[in-house]
Amino acid sequence: MYEYAIAWEWLAFAARWFHVITAIAWIGSSFYFIALDLGLVKRPHLPPGAYGEEWQVHGGGFYHIQKYLVAPAQMPEHLTWFKYESYFTWISGFLMLCIVYYGGADLFLIDRHVLDISPPVAILISLGSLTLGWVVYDLLCKSPLGRNTWGLMAVLYVVLVFMAWGYTQLFTGRAAFLHLGAFTATIMSANVFMIIIPNQKIVVADLIAGRVPDPKYGQVAKQRSLHNNYLTLPVIFFMLSNHYPLSFGTQFNWVIAALVFLMGVTIRHWFNTTHARKGRPTWTWIVTVILFILIMWLSTAPKLLTGETDTAAVAPAFQQFAGDPHFPAVKQLVSTRCSMCHAAEPVYEGIVRPPNGVMLENDAEIAAHAREIYIQAGRSHAMPPGNITDITPDERKLLVAWFESAVEGKKQ
Repeated sequence: MYEYAIAWEWLAFAARWFHVITAIAWIGSSFYFIALDLGLVKRPHLPPGAYGEEWQVHGGGFYHIQKYLVAPAQMPEHLTWFKYESYFTWISGFLMLCIVYYGGADLFLIDRHVLDISPPVAILISLGSLTLGWVVYDLLCKSPLGRNTWGLMAVLYVVLVFMAWGYTQLFTGRAAFLHLGAFTATIMSANVFMIIIPNQKIVVADLIAGRVPDPKYGQVAKQRSLHNNYLTLPVIFFMLSNHYPLSFGTQFNWVIAALVFLMGVTIRHWFNTTHARKGRPTWTWIVTVILFILIMWLSTAPKLLTGETDTAAVAPAFQQFAGDPHFPAVKQLVSTRCSMCHAAEPVYEGIVRPPNGVMLENDAEIAAHAREIYIQAGRSHAMPPGNITDITPDERKLLVAWFESAVEGKKQ
């Protein structure tokens, strides 16, 4: 059974790597085309139907790019579609959600101090929220409100803030931020899959059939692309947040999330304005810095950091790992090698909060994190960082023996 923990850890790593690769491809191509679109220049010599052109230099050569708002008079022989980057980013992200948060629901998804629910119920809530989010968003875009681009975005911002608050009433702080990122990313990827690509295919089909394409399809696709443009940076923040407990481990975490969405707007506004050659609005960076400082204050104000360990939620783990014969020695080992950092009030110089919100000060906390201790300090040398507490090879063997003995004991 202990081999399962190692295999699961590597599966999570592979899924994360896959997710990062596809996300880089999607975000890179998205940002490039946004910059290209904003930098287009209208010139009198352009072919009929061409909206603008751009000259670029890269890789030792020059590129001459022209954009048609509807389509050229004749379709080229080869047409490149940018869609699979988006699809596989979402698929790999959902795979990670299943591996980490659904597979470890008792520890990572559920906080019984927030909402006492079973793992199946929590997973159903998670899946339902992602589906409902797209439905509500799509209906808003297709409603009369959708004709007012900025009014629509204001309403969508309210929806996102509500979801930020709502997720914190359902899950752990870590899972709430992760789900907010997944909620937003689902909307973005569904925009590509359900709206942008289908609309482009309609235009292509009309051209092949000799019909004049309706400009509305391009206009709708562009509106959805605009939303994706402003949502990208907040999604990245939420996906990275699980490594930084100060971002999600406070009672004001949903307010932090609301401010993150605003920072996404201010940062993208600077890039969009610059690429459109309309100046360099430095005020956006001033606002961004102020918002970030406010976030820092919200995360570190006294008595706001909550942590996520729940002894009630880890009762099965406590019985399994704290009842193993190796546990007394393991408890002594953890208290001497780990708890100077993994404590409510760390004593190690430069550490002001327990890394990743993990505290190892009592039997229940040690038992709750048995698998992480086994992987990070037993089977690997990831912890302590740089072996700063001089943990010995024999001590690592003790951690391995403890975890594997407890797992084998439960199997028997």
